[in-house]
Amino acid sequence: MSNIGAAQQSIGEEDVLRARFYTLLSNLLLAPPPAGVLADLGGLTGDETPLGQALGDLAAAAREADAEAVSEEHLAVLVGITRGEVVPYASHYLTGFLHEKPLAEVRESLRALGVERAPGQVEPEDHIGILFDIMRGLILGEFGGAAGGGLGGQKAFFTRHIAPWADTLFRDIEAARSARFYRAVGAVGRAFLDIERESFAMVGEKGEG
Repeated sequence: MSNIGAAQQSIGEEDVLRARFYTLLSNLLLAPPPAGVLADLGGLTGDETPLGQALGDLAAAAREADAEAVSEEHLAVLVGITRGEVVPYASHYLTGFLHEKPLAEVRESLRALGVERAPGQVEPEDHIGILFDIMRGLILGEFGGAAGGGLGGQKAFFTRHIAPWADTLFRDIEAARSARFYRAVGAVGRAFLDIERESFAMVGEKGEG
């Protein structure tokens, strides 16, 4: 992950906050949080908004959680031996199978952004955690390709690769039989996506409106 703090000098406070949410969710979806991260999450405070309430619930879940148990939960919900209760890939949600057209479309978008697959990366690029990390990079202006320019680039990537399925994914995480801590993660993700969707709805077709 890149240093978000270094970006604060060049982007607004609201976008820094958005990038932090994408980073948080990306990290939690790709790997279970260690004890130190759980302790940090336990110190979060919420408010009366839907996202604030979800954050309050996440903080409470983190305070009650044990890192080893959360690691086992992450395995059961999102990974599994052959597959977890929830399969966090666009291809699965949009076609019912892995490594299908949605993955090829993500790779096409990444090429346009000048993003190359990292050496040793085992997860297909349509994993929700990777897609959220790309959104973080778009917000922070990390990509040189013309497709990544400003809010228009963010909206295009979100609309094409995240909006069609991620809300259903987070609902499925909330409903997963093995979910305890991750039930709260799912609620945060769903509430955050609602805000992003509403914000992008106000962005003009040319991207900066």
